[in-house]
Amino acid sequence: MAEDLGEKTEDPTQRKLTEARERGQVARSADLSAAIVLTGAALLLYVFGSDILGGMGTFMRNTLEPESLGRGIHLQTVEDSVRFAVQVGMRLLGPVLAIMAIIAWLDQLGQVGWNFTTKPLTPKFDRMSPAKGIKNIFSRRSLVKAIINIVKLTVIATVAFLVIHGAEDRIVALPALTPAGAMLITAQLVVELGLWIIAVLLLIGAIDRTYQSWQHNHDLRMTKQEVKDERKSTEGDPETKARRMRIAREITRQRLRAAVPKADVVVTNPTHYSVAIQYDADRMNAPVVVAKGADFMAIQIRLIASANNVPIVERKPLARALYRSVEVGQEVPADLYEAVAELLAYVYRLEGRLAAS
Repeated sequence: MAEDLGEKTEDPTQRKLTEARERGQVARSADLSAAIVLTGAALLLYVFGSDILGGMGTFMRNTLEPESLGRGIHLQTVEDSVRFAVQVGMRLLGPVLAIMAIIAWLDQLGQVGWNFTTKPLTPKFDRMSPAKGIKNIFSRRSLVKAIINIVKLTVIATVAFLVIHGAEDRIVALPALTPAGAMLITAQLVVELGLWIIAVLLLIGAIDRTYQSWQHNHDLRMTKQEVKDERKSTEGDPETKARRMRIAREITRQRLRAAVPKADVVVTNPTHYSVAIQYDADRMNAPVVVAKGADFMAIQIRLIASANNVPIVERKPLARALYRSVEVGQEVPADLYEAVAELLAYVYRLEGRLAAS
C-alpha cells in the first residue's frame, strides 16, 4: 500500500547521501557546536584569564593615569590611544580567538568531515516567497523545533535555579564579607554555575546530534520506485543486465566446447576447480592451459571432457595452483612443469601413447 501511494519508506542510498552532502545537506548539531565552543572558551579563560585581566589592568592604568588625561583630547592622542588599544587587544585576545577558531573548525570536521561546497551560497528565489515563509513558520517542523527549544531553556533554567538555590547560604552571607572575600565567593559561584551549564549543554548537544542524524536520514528517505530507478541508472536495467550475463555465459560455453576437446588432460579439485591442459611437442615449448573454471564452470569443463573422452585426473594441489597462477592460453610455469609433466606421462601411459612414441 505504501508503495502504491509513493510513500518514502526506504532508507537513503549512498548515492542520495553523497548528492545531499554535495549540496551542503549534512547532519550537524548547532547545540553541540555551541556547547563545544563554550567549553573551549571556559578552558581558555581558565588558562589565560589572569594574563588577560592583568593586561586589561595595565591598559586602564596607562589610559587613565593623570599624565595621559592631562594631554587633552586631540587627533594625535586619539590615534595613539586607539593604536595602543588595538595592540593590547591583539596581544591579549589574539591567541584566544585563534584557538577558538581552531576549536570551531575541529568541531565542524568532527561532525561532518571535510566538505567544501559553494552550492548553499547559490541564491534560491523560491525562499523569498512570503506564502512559503508563512507556511514554514507554522509548519509541523517549526512547531517541533519550538517545543524542543522551550524544553532546552527549561532544563538549563532549572539547573541554574538548583545551583543558585544550593548556594543560598553563601549568597546571603556576601554582605558580611570583605570586598575581596565577596569577590572570591562570587567567582566560585560563577565557575560552579558555568560548569553545570556547560555539562548540561554538552548533554543536550549529544542528544541533538543523534536527533539531527536521524532527521537527516528521515528527510532523505526514498520511495521504492526511486530506489529501483536509481539502481537502474547506476547498474543498468536488470533485464538487460541479465541478458548480457546469459550471452556472456553462452560465449564462455562455446569457447569451452571448442577448447576442452583439444586438451590432453583435465586436472581437477573435484569440488571447486577444473583446468584443461594441452601439450603438442611439435609446436609447443611447454604444456598450455586451454581452459579453466571454478564451481559451475568447473563442472561444465568436466562434462565436456567426459563427452569427448578427455582424461580427467584428480590432483587437488596441482589444480588449485594452476587455476590461481596460470591464465588461459599461457604456458605452465617452471615451478609447476615437473608436476604437469608427470601428470601427462601418467595419462599417456594409460592411453598407450607413451609406449607407442
